[in-house]
Amino acid sequence: MPRRYPPEVRRQVIELARSGTRVAQLAATFQMSEVTIYNWLKQDRIDRGEEIGKTTDQQLELAAAKRRIKQLETELSVARKVNEVFLKEGISPKGSSR
Repeated sequence: MPRRYPPEVRRQVIELARSGTRVAQLAATFQMSEVTIYNWLKQDRIDRGEEIGKTTDQQLELAAAKRRIKQLETELSVARKVNEVFLKEGISPKGSSR
């Protein structure tokens, strides 16, 4: 699992890189991979509108939507299984008022 860095560390590294500090030096100082820093810089350019791609906000919205879809699919699956049990037992899932 990828290591998580606090947002303030990310902001500090991005600011230093944008001000001209070499990525290799930042990677050694903060004990992280250069790839991580390059990914952060790319995402920062996207968030600033300098590069095409999904912004951080869009990625967060998409992740939340995917979690919600998965939850709804699970609920639907459970409802279908309950319906199957009712049908096997000959019970109407909606019940009867008569």
